[in-house]
Amino acid sequence: MKDHYDIAVVHGDGIGPEVCGATVEVLRAALGPSSPLVFSEHPAGADLFVATGESFPETTFAACRAADAILHGAAGIPGIVHPDGTEAGLDFTLRLRFELDLFANIRPIRLFDGVRSPLAAVKAGDIDYIILRENSEGLYAARGAGAQLRGEVAVDTLVQTRRGVERIVRKAFELARAGKGAPADGVKRVTCCDKANVLRSYAFFRSVFDEVARDYPDIEAEHALVDAMAMHLVLKPGHFNIIVTENMFGDILSDLAAATIGGMGLAPSAEVGLSQGLFQAAHGSAPDIAGKGVANPYGTVLSAASMLEWLGGRHDDARLTEAAKRIRQAVGTAMQEGMLSRDLGGVNSTVEITRALCARLAA
Repeated sequence: MKDHYDIAVVHGDGIGPEVCGATVEVLRAALGPSSPLVFSEHPAGADLFVATGESFPETTFAACRAADAILHGAAGIPGIVHPDGTEAGLDFTLRLRFELDLFANIRPIRLFDGVRSPLAAVKAGDIDYIILRENSEGLYAARGAGAQLRGEVAVDTLVQTRRGVERIVRKAFELARAGKGAPADGVKRVTCCDKANVLRSYAFFRSVFDEVARDYPDIEAEHALVDAMAMHLVLKPGHFNIIVTENMFGDILSDLAAATIGGMGLAPSAEVGLSQGLFQAAHGSAPDIAGKGVANPYGTVLSAASMLEWLGGRHDDARLTEAAKRIRQAVGTAMQEGMLSRDLGGVNSTVEITRALCARLAA
Protein backbone atom coordinates (compact mmCIF):
# COMPACT_ATOMS: atom_id res chain seq x y z
CA MET A 1 0.00 0.00 0.00
CA LYS A 2 1.27 3.46 -0.90
CA ASP A 3 0.74 6.76 0.89
CA HIS A 4 -0.51 8.33 -2.30
CA TYR A 5 -1.12 7.55 -5.97
CA ASP A 6 -0.32 9.99 -8.76
CA ILE A 7 -3.15 10.10 -11.29
CA ALA A 8 -2.43 11.85 -14.59
CA VAL A 9 -5.70 13.37 -15.83
CA VAL A 10 -5.95 14.17 -19.55
CA HIS A 11 -9.34 15.65 -20.37
CA GLY A 12 -8.96 15.57 -24.16
CA ASP A 13 -11.56 16.76 -26.64
CA GLY A 14 -15.31 17.24 -27.04
CA ILE A 15 -17.17 15.89 -24.03
CA GLY A 16 -13.89 14.63 -22.55
CA PRO A 17 -13.49 17.51 -20.07
CA GLU A 18 -17.11 17.10 -18.92
CA VAL A 19 -17.03 13.36 -18.25
CA CYS A 20 -13.49 13.44 -16.90
CA GLY A 21 -14.26 16.31 -14.54
CA ALA A 22 -17.38 14.52 -13.33
CA THR A 23 -15.37 11.37 -12.69
CA VAL A 24 -12.75 13.17 -10.61
CA GLU A 25 -15.61 14.52 -8.45
CA VAL A 26 -16.96 11.00 -7.99
CA LEU A 27 -13.53 9.64 -7.07
CA ARG A 28 -13.09 12.36 -4.46
CA ALA A 29 -16.52 11.61 -3.00
CA ALA A 30 -15.79 7.87 -2.88
CA LEU A 31 -12.49 8.26 -1.04
CA GLY A 32 -13.31 11.28 1.11
CA PRO A 33 -10.97 13.91 2.57
CA SER A 34 -8.24 11.37 3.26
CA SER A 35 -8.10 10.21 -0.36
CA PRO A 36 -4.68 8.90 -1.40
CA LEU A 37 -5.26 10.01 -5.00
CA VAL A 38 -3.28 13.03 -6.20
CA PHE A 39 -4.55 14.42 -9.50
CA SER A 40 -2.51 16.39 -12.02
CA GLU A 41 -3.91 17.70 -15.32
CA HIS A 42 -2.07 17.53 -18.63
CA PRO A 43 -2.98 18.63 -22.18
CA ALA A 44 -3.38 16.44 -25.27
CA GLY A 45 -5.81 16.05 -28.14
CA ALA A 46 -7.14 17.50 -31.37
CA ASP A 47 -8.01 20.91 -29.93
CA LEU A 48 -4.44 21.24 -28.69
CA PHE A 49 -3.23 20.26 -32.16
CA VAL A 50 -5.25 23.09 -33.72
CA ALA A 51 -3.90 25.58 -31.20
CA THR A 52 -0.25 24.52 -31.14
CA GLY A 53 0.42 22.08 -33.97
CA GLU A 54 1.16 19.37 -31.40
CA SER A 55 -1.41 16.82 -30.23
CA PHE A 56 0.63 14.98 -27.59
CA PRO A 57 3.41 17.02 -25.94
CA GLU A 58 6.45 15.22 -24.58
CA THR A 59 5.77 16.74 -21.15
CA THR A 60 2.37 15.06 -21.09
CA PHE A 61 3.84 11.74 -22.18
CA ALA A 62 6.49 11.96 -19.45
CA ALA A 63 3.81 12.69 -16.84
CA CYS A 64 1.71 9.74 -17.99
CA ARG A 65 4.72 7.41 -17.96
CA ALA A 66 5.60 8.47 -14.41
CA ALA A 67 2.04 8.31 -13.04
CA ASP A 68 0.55 5.41 -11.12
CA ALA A 69 -2.44 5.50 -13.49
CA ILE A 70 -3.86 7.64 -16.29
CA LEU A 71 -7.47 8.84 -16.46
CA HIS A 72 -8.60 10.07 -19.87
CA GLY A 73 -11.76 11.75 -21.11
CA ALA A 74 -12.01 11.38 -24.89
CA ALA A 75 -9.86 12.10 -27.92
CA GLY A 76 -10.24 13.32 -31.47
CA ILE A 77 -12.43 15.67 -33.46
CA PRO A 78 -13.61 14.59 -36.95
CA GLY A 79 -11.81 16.55 -39.64
CA ILE A 80 -8.80 17.47 -37.49
CA VAL A 81 -6.15 15.25 -39.03
CA HIS A 82 -2.46 14.88 -39.67
CA PRO A 83 -1.12 15.24 -43.23
CA ASP A 84 -1.49 11.46 -43.71
CA GLY A 85 -5.24 11.72 -42.99
CA THR A 86 -5.20 10.04 -39.55
CA GLU A 87 -6.96 11.75 -36.63
CA ALA A 88 -4.71 13.99 -34.58
CA GLY A 89 -6.32 13.33 -31.21
CA LEU A 90 -5.85 9.57 -31.38
CA ASP A 91 -2.08 9.93 -30.98
CA PHE A 92 -2.56 10.07 -27.22
CA THR A 93 -4.19 6.68 -26.77
CA LEU A 94 -2.24 4.86 -29.46
CA ARG A 95 1.17 6.06 -28.37
CA LEU A 96 0.51 5.10 -24.75
CA ARG A 97 -0.68 1.66 -25.80
CA PHE A 98 2.44 0.89 -27.77
CA GLU A 99 5.16 2.73 -25.84
CA LEU A 100 3.92 1.79 -22.35
CA ASP A 101 3.05 -1.72 -23.56
CA LEU A 102 -0.57 -1.60 -22.39
CA PHE A 103 -1.23 -4.94 -24.00
CA ALA A 104 -4.55 -5.85 -22.37
CA ASN A 105 -7.64 -3.82 -23.24
CA ILE A 106 -10.36 -4.99 -20.85
CA ARG A 107 -13.87 -3.98 -21.92
CA PRO A 108 -16.67 -5.14 -19.57
CA ILE A 109 -20.10 -5.50 -21.17
CA ARG A 110 -22.87 -5.47 -18.55
CA LEU A 111 -26.55 -4.65 -18.78
CA PHE A 112 -27.64 -2.64 -15.74
CA ASP A 113 -31.06 -2.71 -14.13
CA GLY A 114 -32.97 0.37 -15.25
CA VAL A 115 -31.41 0.42 -18.73
CA ARG A 116 -33.36 -1.01 -21.63
CA SER A 117 -31.52 -3.24 -24.07
CA PRO A 118 -32.55 -3.11 -27.74
CA LEU A 119 -32.52 -6.92 -27.63
CA ALA A 120 -35.97 -8.40 -27.06
CA ALA A 121 -36.60 -10.17 -23.74
CA VAL A 122 -33.11 -9.42 -22.42
CA LYS A 123 -32.98 -8.08 -18.88
CA ALA A 124 -30.37 -6.99 -16.35
CA GLY A 125 -28.11 -9.89 -15.46
CA ASP A 126 -28.50 -11.58 -18.85
CA ILE A 127 -25.50 -9.78 -20.35
CA ASP A 128 -22.30 -9.73 -18.31
CA TYR A 129 -19.05 -10.60 -20.07
CA ILE A 130 -15.66 -9.13 -20.96
CA ILE A 131 -14.15 -8.53 -24.37
CA LEU A 132 -10.40 -8.79 -23.92
CA ARG A 133 -8.71 -7.06 -26.81
CA GLU A 134 -5.03 -7.55 -27.56
CA ASN A 135 -3.92 -3.93 -27.51
CA SER A 136 -0.36 -3.72 -28.81
CA GLU A 137 -0.25 -5.81 -31.99
CA GLY A 138 -2.74 -6.87 -34.65
CA LEU A 139 -3.67 -4.60 -37.52
CA TYR A 140 -3.33 -1.40 -35.51
CA ALA A 141 0.38 -2.04 -34.99
CA ALA A 142 0.72 -0.86 -38.60
CA ARG A 143 -0.28 2.72 -37.70
CA GLY A 144 2.44 4.98 -39.03
CA ALA A 145 4.26 2.05 -40.60
CA GLY A 146 2.01 1.19 -43.53
CA ALA A 147 2.80 2.11 -47.13
CA GLN A 148 0.98 4.22 -49.68
CA LEU A 149 2.39 4.03 -53.18
CA ARG A 150 1.82 6.95 -55.53
CA GLY A 151 -1.80 7.33 -54.47
CA GLU A 152 -2.65 3.99 -56.06
CA VAL A 153 -1.88 1.28 -53.49
CA ALA A 154 -2.07 1.29 -49.69
CA VAL A 155 -0.82 -1.54 -47.47
CA ASP A 156 -1.06 -2.11 -43.70
CA THR A 157 0.35 -5.23 -42.08
CA LEU A 158 -1.36 -7.32 -39.39
CA VAL A 159 1.20 -8.44 -36.81
CA GLN A 160 0.81 -11.34 -34.36
CA THR A 161 3.68 -12.57 -32.18
CA ARG A 162 3.80 -15.64 -29.98
CA ARG A 163 4.63 -13.54 -26.93
CA GLY A 164 1.82 -11.10 -27.63
CA VAL A 165 -0.84 -13.74 -28.21
CA GLU A 166 0.25 -15.92 -25.31
CA ARG A 167 0.14 -13.16 -22.71
CA ILE A 168 -3.28 -11.86 -23.75
CA VAL A 169 -4.69 -15.40 -23.78
CA ARG A 170 -3.27 -16.09 -20.33
CA LYS A 171 -4.85 -12.86 -19.14
CA ALA A 172 -8.19 -14.11 -20.49
CA PHE A 173 -7.98 -17.40 -18.61
CA GLU A 174 -6.93 -15.66 -15.40
CA LEU A 175 -9.90 -13.28 -15.69
CA ALA A 176 -12.21 -16.25 -16.21
CA ARG A 177 -10.74 -18.10 -13.25
CA ALA A 178 -11.28 -15.06 -10.99
CA GLY A 179 -14.82 -14.40 -12.21
CA LYS A 180 -18.23 -15.94 -11.71
CA GLY A 181 -18.80 -17.46 -15.14
CA ALA A 182 -21.28 -16.80 -17.93
CA PRO A 183 -24.76 -15.53 -17.00
CA ALA A 184 -26.64 -18.27 -18.85
CA ASP A 185 -25.01 -21.30 -17.19
CA GLY A 186 -22.38 -20.12 -14.72
CA VAL A 187 -19.61 -21.81 -16.70
CA LYS A 188 -16.20 -20.17 -16.59
CA ARG A 189 -15.27 -20.04 -20.24
CA VAL A 190 -12.92 -18.29 -22.61
CA THR A 191 -13.91 -17.85 -26.25
CA CYS A 192 -11.20 -17.28 -28.85
CA CYS A 193 -12.56 -15.03 -31.58
CA ASP A 194 -10.61 -15.05 -34.85
CA LYS A 195 -10.74 -15.61 -38.61
CA ALA A 196 -8.62 -18.74 -38.57
CA ASN A 197 -10.44 -20.33 -41.50
CA VAL A 198 -9.11 -17.69 -43.91
CA LEU A 199 -5.98 -15.93 -42.62
CA ARG A 200 -2.75 -17.49 -41.36
CA SER A 201 -2.25 -14.75 -38.78
CA TYR A 202 -5.51 -15.70 -37.08
CA ALA A 203 -4.82 -19.42 -37.43
CA PHE A 204 -1.60 -18.70 -35.54
CA PHE A 205 -3.57 -16.81 -32.86
CA ARG A 206 -5.86 -19.83 -32.47
CA SER A 207 -2.99 -22.32 -32.27
CA VAL A 208 -1.34 -20.36 -29.45
CA PHE A 209 -4.72 -20.08 -27.72
CA ASP A 210 -5.08 -23.87 -27.81
CA GLU A 211 -1.61 -24.34 -26.34
CA VAL A 212 -2.31 -21.97 -23.44
CA ALA A 213 -5.77 -23.44 -22.83
CA ARG A 214 -4.18 -26.76 -21.87
CA ASP A 215 -2.72 -25.04 -18.80
CA TYR A 216 -6.25 -24.18 -17.58
CA PRO A 217 -8.21 -27.45 -17.48
CA ASP A 218 -10.70 -25.89 -15.05
CA ILE A 219 -11.79 -23.31 -17.65
CA GLU A 220 -13.85 -24.18 -20.71
CA ALA A 221 -12.17 -23.13 -23.98
CA GLU A 222 -13.92 -22.63 -27.31
CA HIS A 223 -13.54 -20.92 -30.69
CA ALA A 224 -15.77 -18.58 -32.70
CA LEU A 225 -15.17 -16.94 -36.06
CA VAL A 226 -15.55 -13.18 -35.90
CA ASP A 227 -18.44 -12.98 -38.36
CA ALA A 228 -20.37 -15.58 -36.39
CA MET A 229 -19.46 -13.78 -33.15
CA ALA A 230 -21.16 -10.62 -34.38
CA MET A 231 -24.35 -12.67 -34.63
CA HIS A 232 -23.84 -14.53 -31.33
CA LEU A 233 -23.49 -11.30 -29.34
CA VAL A 234 -26.99 -10.37 -30.47
CA LEU A 235 -28.68 -13.78 -30.31
CA LYS A 236 -27.07 -15.43 -27.27
CA PRO A 237 -25.06 -12.87 -25.25
CA GLY A 238 -25.63 -14.78 -22.00
CA HIS A 239 -23.40 -17.61 -23.22
CA PHE A 240 -20.22 -15.55 -23.00
CA ASN A 241 -17.85 -15.02 -20.11
CA ILE A 242 -14.48 -13.86 -21.52
CA ILE A 243 -13.91 -13.24 -25.23
CA VAL A 244 -10.28 -12.81 -26.32
CA THR A 245 -9.40 -11.46 -29.73
CA GLU A 246 -7.05 -9.46 -31.93
CA ASN A 247 -6.80 -5.67 -31.73
CA MET A 248 -9.08 -4.58 -34.58
CA PHE A 249 -11.68 -7.31 -34.04
CA GLY A 250 -11.86 -6.36 -30.37
CA ASP A 251 -12.35 -2.71 -31.27
CA ILE A 252 -15.26 -3.47 -33.59
CA LEU A 253 -16.96 -6.13 -31.48
CA SER A 254 -16.87 -4.05 -28.31
CA ASP A 255 -18.84 -1.28 -30.03
CA LEU A 256 -21.42 -3.79 -31.22
CA ALA A 257 -21.58 -5.25 -27.71
CA ALA A 258 -22.03 -1.80 -26.17
CA ALA A 259 -25.12 -1.29 -28.31
CA THR A 260 -26.74 -4.31 -26.65
CA ILE A 261 -26.42 -2.76 -23.17
CA GLY A 262 -27.65 0.74 -23.95
CA GLY A 263 -24.85 2.34 -25.94
CA MET A 264 -21.28 3.56 -25.83
CA GLY A 265 -22.02 5.75 -22.82
CA LEU A 266 -22.02 2.60 -20.67
CA ALA A 267 -18.83 1.11 -22.07
CA PRO A 268 -15.86 1.36 -19.67
CA SER A 269 -12.35 0.37 -20.65
CA ALA A 270 -9.14 -0.51 -18.84
CA GLU A 271 -5.90 -0.69 -20.81
CA VAL A 272 -3.20 -2.24 -18.67
CA GLY A 273 0.29 -3.62 -18.88
CA LEU A 274 2.52 -5.13 -16.25
CA SER A 275 2.97 -1.88 -14.34
CA GLN A 276 0.95 0.92 -15.96
CA GLY A 277 -2.67 1.52 -16.84
CA LEU A 278 -4.86 3.86 -18.90
CA PHE A 279 -8.54 4.18 -18.03
CA GLN A 280 -11.17 5.76 -20.26
CA ALA A 281 -14.63 5.09 -21.59
CA ALA A 282 -14.76 3.39 -24.97
CA HIS A 283 -16.89 6.15 -26.51
CA GLY A 284 -15.65 9.01 -28.66
CA SER A 285 -15.55 12.75 -28.05
CA ALA A 286 -19.11 13.46 -29.30
CA PRO A 287 -18.37 17.07 -30.32
CA ASP A 288 -22.00 17.58 -31.36
CA ILE A 289 -23.11 17.59 -27.71
CA ALA A 290 -19.96 19.04 -26.13
CA GLY A 291 -20.68 21.92 -23.77
CA LYS A 292 -24.41 21.23 -23.60
CA GLY A 293 -24.27 19.49 -20.23
CA VAL A 294 -25.93 16.30 -21.45
CA ALA A 295 -22.92 13.99 -21.78
CA ASN A 296 -23.20 10.59 -20.12
CA PRO A 297 -20.46 10.24 -17.45
CA TYR A 298 -21.22 6.63 -16.48
CA GLY A 299 -18.69 5.03 -18.85
CA THR A 300 -15.82 7.15 -17.53
CA VAL A 301 -16.94 6.70 -13.92
CA LEU A 302 -17.01 2.91 -14.37
CA SER A 303 -13.57 3.10 -15.99
CA ALA A 304 -12.34 4.93 -12.89
CA ALA A 305 -13.76 2.14 -10.74
CA SER A 306 -11.65 -0.27 -12.79
CA MET A 307 -8.67 2.01 -12.16
CA LEU A 308 -9.18 1.82 -8.39
CA GLU A 309 -9.62 -1.95 -8.55
CA TRP A 310 -6.43 -2.33 -10.58
CA LEU A 311 -4.40 -0.05 -8.32
CA GLY A 312 -5.81 -1.69 -5.21
CA GLY A 313 -4.91 -5.13 -6.49
CA ARG A 314 -1.37 -4.12 -7.47
CA HIS A 315 -0.64 -2.40 -4.17
CA ASP A 316 -2.77 -4.48 -1.80
CA ASP A 317 -4.79 -1.40 -0.90
CA ALA A 318 -8.25 -2.24 0.41
CA ARG A 319 -9.18 1.45 0.44
CA LEU A 320 -9.15 1.48 -3.33
CA THR A 321 -10.81 -1.87 -3.97
CA GLU A 322 -13.60 -1.01 -1.54
CA ALA A 323 -14.11 2.39 -3.19
CA ALA A 324 -14.33 0.67 -6.58
CA LYS A 325 -17.12 -1.57 -5.29
CA ARG A 326 -18.98 1.41 -3.82
CA ILE A 327 -18.75 3.36 -7.08
CA ARG A 328 -20.17 0.45 -9.07
CA GLN A 329 -22.96 0.04 -6.52
CA ALA A 330 -23.75 3.76 -6.70
CA VAL A 331 -23.89 3.62 -10.50
CA GLY A 332 -26.17 0.59 -10.42
CA THR A 333 -28.51 2.16 -7.87
CA ALA A 334 -28.64 5.47 -9.72
CA MET A 335 -29.63 3.84 -13.00
CA GLN A 336 -32.09 1.53 -11.31
CA GLU A 337 -33.80 4.58 -9.83
CA GLY A 338 -34.04 6.23 -13.25
CA MET A 339 -31.06 8.59 -13.18
CA LEU A 340 -30.40 8.36 -16.91
CA SER A 341 -28.80 10.65 -19.46
CA ARG A 342 -30.43 11.43 -22.80
CA ASP A 343 -28.56 8.76 -24.72
CA LEU A 344 -30.14 6.21 -22.36
CA GLY A 345 -33.64 7.57 -22.85
CA GLY A 346 -33.56 9.75 -19.73
CA VAL A 347 -33.58 13.46 -19.02
CA ASN A 348 -30.80 13.90 -16.49
CA SER A 349 -27.82 16.15 -17.12
CA THR A 350 -24.16 15.40 -16.51
CA VAL A 351 -24.23 17.55 -13.38
CA GLU A 352 -27.36 15.87 -12.03
CA ILE A 353 -25.91 12.39 -12.47
CA THR A 354 -22.61 13.44 -10.92
CA ARG A 355 -24.31 14.99 -7.90
CA ALA A 356 -26.48 11.92 -7.42
CA LEU A 357 -23.46 9.62 -7.46
CA CYS A 358 -21.50 11.84 -5.08
CA ALA A 359 -24.44 12.02 -2.67
CA ARG A 360 -24.77 8.23 -2.59
CA LEU A 361 -21.04 7.81 -2.03
CA ALA A 362 -20.94 10.40 0.75
CA ALA A 363 -23.88 8.85 2.61
